[in-house]
Amino acid sequence: MTLAVVPPQSSEPVFYVVDEHDHPEGASTMLGFWIYLMSDCLIFAMLFATFGVLGGNYAAGPTPKDLFDLPLVAVNTSMLLLSSITYGFAMLAMEKSRVGAMQAWLVITGLFGLAFISIELFEFAHMIHEGATPQRSAFLSSFFTLVGTHGLHVTFGLVWLVTLMVQVARYGLIEANRRRLMCLSMFWHFLDVVWIGVFTFVYLMGMLR
Repeated sequence: MTLAVVPPQSSEPVFYVVDEHDHPEGASTMLGFWIYLMSDCLIFAMLFATFGVLGGNYAAGPTPKDLFDLPLVAVNTSMLLLSSITYGFAMLAMEKSRVGAMQAWLVITGLFGLAFISIELFEFAHMIHEGATPQRSAFLSSFFTLVGTHGLHVTFGLVWLVTLMVQVARYGLIEANRRRLMCLSMFWHFLDVVWIGVFTFVYLMGMLR
C-alpha cells in the first residue's frame, strides 16, 4: 500500500492510495498464528531448560522412580497420539467437504483429548495424595509447571475444538471456519510434539536417573 502524488489542475496536491499487492484472505491470520506458535515454542523451551536444571534436586524427597507410573504415562501418550491421527482424518474429510464425517472425527479427537487430561489429573492427584506437592522440591516444582502448562494448552485446545464444532454446525464449512480448523490442527500437532519431548525428557530419562 503506497501513496502516490498526482498533480491536479489546482495548486493543492492530491494523494491517491495505490494498492500494489493483492493479499489473499486470511493470510495475516495464518502468519499471526505461526508467530504465536513460535512464542509458545520459546515458553516450552524455557520450561524444559528449567526442568533440566532443577530436575535432579529432590531435597531428600521422592524421585521419579518413586512417583512415575510409566505404563500409565505410556497409555496417556497413546491417547494424545491417537487424537492427532483422528484430527488428521477430520482434515481429510474437510478437504472433501464431508461435514458429517469431519464432525464425527472431531468428536473422537475431543474424547481422546479428554481422556488425556483425565489421566493427567489422576496422576497429579495421586502424587499430591502421596505428599509429592509442587512445594516439596525443585524437581516437583519444575515437573508440575512443565506438565501442567502442557495440560492447560490441551484443555484450551478442547474448548477451541468444541467452539469450532458449534461454528461449523451453524455456518458450515465457510472459508473462515476452514482457516480456523487449520490453525487448530497446527496447534494440536504442536502439542503432540511437545508431549513427545515431555515423555522422553521427563518420564523416560527420569526413570533412568
